[in-house]
Amino acid sequence: MHSMLTCNARNFRLFALARNRRFCPQVPPPVLLRTASAAAGPPFFCRRSVPSPAPTAPPRRFHTSPRRSAAPAPLLWLLLKPLQKVAAMLLGRSLRKWWNALPENRRELMREWVLRRRWPLTGGVAVAVVLVALLLLTHLDETPLTGRVRLPLFSREAYLELAALTAEGYLEEFAEHLLPDSDPLHQMVDQLVQVLAERNKDIPKVSERPWSVHVVKNHQINAFVLPIGKVFVFTGMLDAVADADQLISVLGHEMAHVILDHSAEQASLSHIVDLLSLLLLTAIWAVCPTDTMALLGGWVKDKLAELMFHRPYSRKLEVEADQIGLQLAAKACADVRAGPVFWQQLEITDRLSGEPSLPEWLSTHPSHRNRTAQLDRLIPQV
Repeated sequence: MHSMLTCNARNFRLFALARNRRFCPQVPPPVLLRTASAAAGPPFFCRRSVPSPAPTAPPRRFHTSPRRSAAPAPLLWLLLKPLQKVAAMLLGRSLRKWWNALPENRRELMREWVLRRRWPLTGGVAVAVVLVALLLLTHLDETPLTGRVRLPLFSREAYLELAALTAEGYLEEFAEHLLPDSDPLHQMVDQLVQVLAERNKDIPKVSERPWSVHVVKNHQINAFVLPIGKVFVFTGMLDAVADADQLISVLGHEMAHVILDHSAEQASLSHIVDLLSLLLLTAIWAVCPTDTMALLGGWVKDKLAELMFHRPYSRKLEVEADQIGLQLAAKACADVRAGPVFWQQLEITDRLSGEPSLPEWLSTHPSHRNRTAQLDRLIPQV
């Protein structure tokens, strides 16, 4: 494998050399002599003749394939995630069938072997856990404004590449529903976003990226911001807000997600939970006597992971974005009291429409009532 990689690297260098330089004799360029004279004025250049080289055969053109960039790490993880799950299921199922095919005396011998070496095995597992814990502790990071400790697994550059691909997909999906830049609604949203960016330019993650606005003609009450600074606002959101102060509060909340790198943080948590889930899924398929019970156990495992890790963590990040978003809106001279009023309006709208609302522990976002109370507590601080 090492020799193959070395050979590929050598070939790549040759291809790069061939792309930049053609395989032909080098012709010396004409030499320019710089002369100057006090009476003649400014210096000028004259050409010195150089002997022409002997005629040669036409140079061979060396064609190379276009350069291709590697896929971002988060995208590769998303693509490999189903395959990892299938591999864990097959591994557990193979272990179960292998164990059931063993004669009873072999099983007893293996049990005795494990019992005799239980302390060395336990020590090995403990050492592995300590090493993994130390590795994770050395990669801890803090959020830029709140100082909360977190564990990012993906680099910011890789996630920005993924965000660029995501933006291209959204622009293609909403191409027929985007309002033109000359539309008054687009101009209003763009002006508010630029005010937020200008008043908060002391924050590096605000000033280091360009903020662009895309207004989508859609009745959904939705708005989101991608990590590369592309702001998407649905016209349903513009119909739901009562004034510019409420819209600034919403935009500040969405921009806070970007400033705090919440999308990369959620992907890192999902990656850690999924890796642990693979071990548990392998054990489930190895222990359960039938495939049906193993499928049921895997489904229960997925639901528990969703309710115990993903959704509570998502609600935590939403509360943090509410806090920072309120600070961004206050620095933009918006009336921050409009933020909790907006969520009260949404709560009343949901009640009047008769739509059933999920309990907060089943949702990825705090309830409208709890969100309003949280914002009311934060207003005196900002």
